[in-house]
Amino acid sequence: MKKTLLILGIFMIFGLNLFAQKNQPQQSGIRIAVVDIETIVKELPEAAEADAKLKEMGTKWQDTIIAWRKDLETKFQQYQKQKGMMNAEAQQKEEESLQMLNMKILQYQEDKFGNQGELAAMREMFLEPIRKKVRTAIEDVAREEGFNFVLDKGSSAVLFAENKFDITYRVLDKIKRNK
Repeated sequence: MKKTLLILGIFMIFGLNLFAQKNQPQQSGIRIAVVDIETIVKELPEAAEADAKLKEMGTKWQDTIIAWRKDLETKFQQYQKQKGMMNAEAQQKEEESLQMLNMKILQYQEDKFGNQGELAAMREMFLEPIRKKVRTAIEDVAREEGFNFVLDKGSSAVLFAENKFDITYRVLDKIKRNK
């Protein structure tokens, strides 16, 4: 008798458990959210500060290049005027001087604005902490809200996104609360 009651009790527990599982709403397998990283970055004061510093340095370096180019142009015009009065050796020496000045300008421009230049290095130095902050906030919001994937709304990979899945402002809120 005890054995029968125990078996009946076990079956009832399994049956109630199965019934409860069937009546629970099924969750979809994958949850996807979208975020507009461009909007987030525009809202961050440190991004605006970094942009201002980069523009300031870029303008300063560009002004130096412009001044050097004007100097080169002036020297070239003077050379053109005096060329007829110079001997071949003096002409060659002046042309080499002008070429050296031009090479100096080009090298400076590459050092400052090239792919591996100072401006690119400064941009990376300023933006890496911002990227890390945004990435961390996106990961936190995605985990808190149970998203499996978060896509950047601004990239060409997203062809459609319902606004109800856009977590841009929740990410911004997370960043602002964690200051």
